[in-house]
Amino acid sequence: MASDAAYPFAAASLGLADRFLAVRSLTLALAERLSDADATVQSMPDASPAKWHLAHTTWFFETFVLRDHVPGYRLHDERWPFLFNSYYEAEGQRHARHRRGMVTRPTLDEVRAYRAHVDAAMVAAIPDLAPDVAALVDLGCHHEQQHQELFVTDMLHLFSENPLEPAWYPAARKVPVAMPGPIGWIAGREGVVEIGHGGAGFAFDCEGPRHAALLAPHALADRTITNGEWAQFIADGGYRDARHWLADGWAWVRAEGIAAPLYWEEGNGGWTRFGMDGRRAVDPAAPVTHVSFFEADAFASWAGARLPTEAEWEAAAEAHDPSGGNQMDEAGAVEPRPTASGPGLFGDVWEWTGSAYRPYPGFRAADGAVGEYNGKFMSGQFVLRGGSCATPRGHVRASYRNFFYPHQRWQFTGVRLAKDL
Repeated sequence: MASDAAYPFAAASLGLADRFLAVRSLTLALAERLSDADATVQSMPDASPAKWHLAHTTWFFETFVLRDHVPGYRLHDERWPFLFNSYYEAEGQRHARHRRGMVTRPTLDEVRAYRAHVDAAMVAAIPDLAPDVAALVDLGCHHEQQHQELFVTDMLHLFSENPLEPAWYPAARKVPVAMPGPIGWIAGREGVVEIGHGGAGFAFDCEGPRHAALLAPHALADRTITNGEWAQFIADGGYRDARHWLADGWAWVRAEGIAAPLYWEEGNGGWTRFGMDGRRAVDPAAPVTHVSFFEADAFASWAGARLPTEAEWEAAAEAHDPSGGNQMDEAGAVEPRPTASGPGLFGDVWEWTGSAYRPYPGFRAADGAVGEYNGKFMSGQFVLRGGSCATPRGHVRASYRNFFYPHQRWQFTGVRLAKDL
């Protein structure tokens, strides 16, 4: 486990202002190597430009804290809320998501100046904020950490679209690692268990209320699926055999010509992948990543297993340290690494579950605009658990619910198998 110094936002000894500044600093550090052009382009509708991430996370604090709760505060630029609101209907009209890459102005430097303006106002205001407003600052910090991961994955996708496939960070020397042995199985808890956030500390609203869930006898794999195992799935015709695929997944494979994980290419020397350090050989021992729910479910079918439910996953994860594993400590090249020991439930890759993203019993969205944060997306998506190599350390919990549509795979997504006993 890393020390508090490695991920200062998690340090219990830090006050709110210091935690705020630690989060804000990491976002700036992620943008340090980018040109104005790098930060402006949008590679696909699911991804946002780096400049937009920098400004939107700032808009969140300016809008919900400074504008609404600090008397006399004046907006940095009254035109910018239209540009940097994301999906808050209560905040009025906004620039279309799929056209965020058209915002060539303000420049990257002007957005950095916007951040500095808001940061100074926030630091001055935090000591006098009422507890309910301080809670909004806490929410904003966790919201920005989510955008830090999106920042990394969106920029990775952007660089992959460049024919030169530029490296964002220099490539570190790769040390060969032995292939892990066959998957082992860990019997899970069964009967009535409680899941969901219900204790002290921050959690997003969709993580609660804590409630009872009934688990049938089952087991979870003691590690995630590796690149080498995925290559076997490909070689065995996994992407060509309709028997393993959900109907929607098979239609997606055929329509999009899907034949391997995102960023993989096959050449004379075998499979390569594109990462933050450019194009490199696929490491067969590392966890497979950038696979969709459709692919994860098909692999599980091919392997004679299934995906875990989120209740099974959380019941197993509660005994493990959520700050452990391969997670992001600083700006730099990140990628999933071969599992050293233990089940590795946190870090490396977000693990697809077979559970639909729906509200827990008793869930109620918060009042006001922040109530739009999670509840309105509880349709058509699947839950992922555990964090990834691009998740800021200290951000996730056993109860943390990530969610994406079943075809999406530009995040660091991977697969852990489960089976019935």
